[in-house]
Amino acid sequence: MMHHPPATHAASASARPLAWTIASLLCLLAWDAAGYDRALAHAFGSAAGFPWRDHWFLVQVMHEAPRRMAWLLVLVLLASIRYPLGPLRRLHRAERWQLAATTLLALVVVSLLKYTSTTSCPWDLAEFGGMARYASHWALGALDGGSGKCFPAGHASAGFAFLGGYFALRHRHARAARLWLACALLAGLALGWAQQVRGAHYLSHTLWTGWLCWTTGWLCDLVARRLRAQSPNAFRMDAPPESAN
Repeated sequence: MMHHPPATHAASASARPLAWTIASLLCLLAWDAAGYDRALAHAFGSAAGFPWRDHWFLVQVMHEAPRRMAWLLVLVLLASIRYPLGPLRRLHRAERWQLAATTLLALVVVSLLKYTSTTSCPWDLAEFGGMARYASHWALGALDGGSGKCFPAGHASAGFAFLGGYFALRHRHARAARLWLACALLAGLALGWAQQVRGAHYLSHTLWTGWLCWTTGWLCDLVARRLRAQSPNAFRMDAPPESAN
């Protein structure tokens, strides 16, 4: 059996996330250019508004509960830096820091963009019973007559923010990393779709949140790998992780 040198394996491990990042970015730009956001929004709303906006399941189960659970999981990740659980025991403390810090940084990135955005939510538009006029999120600084602060989708980040865990786990626990990735993707998409049905966001808002969180995790991993390369004795990947005791 042919064994690939470490440098070749590292280059391949770096190329795949880069390819996924670029490919997903191109798909997102194509979706924005096609202008399907409003057409999809009209599948759930009309001039009378969005009938599912205040549905108890979408509000309590798909909005309030996941937000609390996400912050609880963030606290668990922070505590696991010192007291790791499950597959996190196989990570060095620095990698557990990467997992927690990446999640928090993704939440910060999405929140900062959201609260500086002038883009209003679908339920604010006149065509859905509101007062605002439609303006693309690419129309930076354009005031649409609504409350703004709707791009990207903040609620979807309660799932997508954990995408960075894939990068922190994949070097030691590839199976757990793939499972983590799948769960974060499914959670983000489900939460984003619930907000889509309520009229709180367009599909592009959710997809951009996913891309931003993924890219944040990937960039953090590049920084972490550079630090490991500069301090190999502190971050040796073949060394056993520190004791959880």
